[in-house]
Amino acid sequence: MNYFKSTFQTFRNSNPILTYTFKRSVTFLSWIPVLYVISEHVTYIGVVDGISMKPTFNPDSSTSRDRVLLWKYNVKNIDSLKVNDVVFVKSPMNPEQIHTKRIKGIPLDSIIPRYPETRSRVLIPLNHIWLEGDNIHSIDSNTYGPVSTGMVVAKATWIIWPPNRFGPVPETGGRECREKMLRYIGKDASV
Repeated sequence: MNYFKSTFQTFRNSNPILTYTFKRSVTFLSWIPVLYVISEHVTYIGVVDGISMKPTFNPDSSTSRDRVLLWKYNVKNIDSLKVNDVVFVKSPMNPEQIHTKRIKGIPLDSIIPRYPETRSRVLIPLNHIWLEGDNIHSIDSNTYGPVSTGMVVAKATWIIWPPNRFGPVPETGGRECREKMLRYIGKDASV
């Protein structure tokens, strides 16, 4: 045992650059699991593709795509989601795709869909949300109905790229589709 110890001491004393490099490498490698856990379960930077959230995201026709800070911690809990939050969800039609949509209804809300000839009202079940894109040409809950909160991947909180649009994600956008709010707006307009 003393032989190995003395050999290691000799190696360490005769190669200070290798010793320094080894220590730094071990320190760096020890942070990889921490960074992995943070990116998978706490926060991440996501890219918004497509036109379904125009003009909130990707408002101009350039090839630049918005980058947003995503909050992942406790996002599947219905209490952490509210109307007008922008979320990244697994597509109900193809779970390998991720879509960006705005929450327009929470459990037990009565929703008036965009296409009333198909159905006049939808009651959102428990642990489900109603999602719509800010662009009218979006494929969203008007097509596939309420979405389980288990399909939510993250909540968009800040726009971080492009720099001229840096700031919190706007809380307005899309249309109002909750029946109780439409009734309230209708009564308010008649006064």
